[in-house]
Amino acid sequence: MNADNDAQSRGERPDGPTRPRLRPTRSATLVVSALATAALSWLGISRYYGDIPNITWLAGLTLAGLAVVEGIAARNTRARVEHRPRSGALNPLLVARFAVLAKASSLAGAIFAGAYGGVASWALAERGHLTVANENLAPATAGLVGALALVAAALLLERACRVPEPPDDQDHDAASGGPPPPRR
Repeated sequence: MNADNDAQSRGERPDGPTRPRLRPTRSATLVVSALATAALSWLGISRYYGDIPNITWLAGLTLAGLAVVEGIAARNTRARVEHRPRSGALNPLLVARFAVLAKASSLAGAIFAGAYGGVASWALAERGHLTVANENLAPATAGLVGALALVAAALLLERACRVPEPPDDQDHDAASGGPPPPRR
């Protein structure tokens, strides 16, 4: 076994160790999570609706509150990444933490959206037959809206944490007044 194969087996490239990467959240992951959770919640509530306590407004409002906080964080982070005036200094460690929070929140929001979506659709289907369905429809819908808002805010925060593309060499040199780069 040569040195290059040995380095690759340890997760290193021949030119140095690989760095861990945080990839953008895939929409397919969120959709599959939401649909799977919706199916499970539909089955669970339809089978055990008598044993499950009524849904409260608190969880939906909490999800909406988290969405507002992450939306504000996304706006502030984007301003700092773009170096807008009066936006303050950029702390790279805080941006990395925001990126991880955004990935976790988008997945959690998708799972909650699926759960509340399953309950809301069950309550909508059973609202004429069961009193508990009428009582749970509005809080389940509020939870669904709060969860979807959290997913949207988390995706905005994740996007705000991305490093912007470097400016084009020609645009940069024209702005600095320097000569254009040599063509190869």
